[in-house]
Amino acid sequence: MSDVPPASPIDHLLAIMAQLRDPVDGCDWDTAQTFETIAPYTIEEAYEVADAIARGDMAELREELGDLLFQVVFHARMAEEAGYFTFADVAAAISAKMEARHPHIFTDAGGTMDEARWEDLKAKERSAKGIASALDGVALALPALMRAEKLQKRAARTGFDWPDPSGSEAKIAEEIEELKTAGSEQERLEEAGDLLFAVVNYVRAYGISAEEALRAANAKFERRFRAMEALTGAEAFAQLSLDAQEALWQQVKKA
Repeated sequence: MSDVPPASPIDHLLAIMAQLRDPVDGCDWDTAQTFETIAPYTIEEAYEVADAIARGDMAELREELGDLLFQVVFHARMAEEAGYFTFADVAAAISAKMEARHPHIFTDAGGTMDEARWEDLKAKERSAKGIASALDGVALALPALMRAEKLQKRAARTGFDWPDPSGSEAKIAEEIEELKTAGSEQERLEEAGDLLFAVVNYVRAYGISAEEALRAANAKFERRFRAMEALTGAEAFAQLSLDAQEALWQQVKKA
């Protein structure tokens, strides 16, 4: 029997990734990938994790978390090949960050963690990195509603915010009128964006996440629409008049 201890699951995964990226004996597809080509898969896997959570499917969540972990390993392997950093560096960096962001747990600082303290710690990190603007560090790849909310929150911490919902409510009315009178496709695009940005600001004033609210609205619409189709059949539903479809909509709402 060998005295060599079995590899840990994470070491095994790292070895698999190294083999897949081997320039001689690796997989042609894996060796051809770059940070840029893999990034969309990373985002997709994060959404699939969220989907499994939303459905309460723990078996699926375990699998999707593995897929997401593989994405981390993939990026770390490419970085190691280029001489940037290793997977161990990634793990060490996040460990140090979490300890620094929880001084009430890992030091004698005491107190509790609230949003203000958390954001203050993150602001100090950004300052230490030489980041100048309050808006720096808000990822471009975030969903647009989520990014709008984060940008607004960052601006609000500098005092640039409406004191109450009435300001953003008036802004919504203003943007609706500007969208109505926009004279070109480009103007309509810009005004539509301004309107959506104002709506995000309005719901944020009530402590509501625009991203979560729209996800819930999407799910509710899909549930009700499928219920209407189930009552008539999908093909038959498409042949109904708008008034008949509206009657069905009201019926499934009551149900």
